[in-house]
Amino acid sequence: MGVNVSKVAKKAKNYNHILLVMRHAKAEPSNPDGDRSREITDKGLKQAKKVAKGLVGMKLKPGRIACSAATRATQTLDRMLKTFGDEPTVDYRQSLYDGGMQSIFDELAHTKPKTRVLMVLGHEPTVSICSQWLASSASDPAVLDLLNLGVSPASVVVFGSNKPFDQWQTHSGDLLAVITAKDFD
Repeated sequence: MGVNVSKVAKKAKNYNHILLVMRHAKAEPSNPDGDRSREITDKGLKQAKKVAKGLVGMKLKPGRIACSAATRATQTLDRMLKTFGDEPTVDYRQSLYDGGMQSIFDELAHTKPKTRVLMVLGHEPTVSICSQWLASSASDPAVLDLLNLGVSPASVVVFGSNKPFDQWQTHSGDLLAVITAKDFD
């Protein structure tokens, strides 16, 4: 069951603000320097490139990106920035590695109202749990159920709202899709 990214892009046009909550790309299972130092694999590099090109194709290139400071997240973003270019404002946050759900809400609260597309790049289980809390009652229950399973590496949870990000609280975004890297094939 793949996601029709063209339909998601069309839905996204109806919203003033789009939130992309992404899990880092495929990473090595361990690293001698600890979990925070885990690096992405060759497959992860390909996933990051594919997702970045897909988001640009959907006209959802982020204006601002908040990225975990963990190696696998920064490497994912570095690969994506080769497609996005220099335009997105990027903030690296240790809190997105170890701060849990509150760290994502903090990023929303500190995003300027003029930002249309915000990407938060982090880790499981924070990505799926926070996405469940963000999803409004207007969200598709079948898509919401996907979050119960957790999101796979390089997956993007897409939300839309007409409220600026600094006004978002729980259940503020319409959950539009959970897109995997394979959906961009």
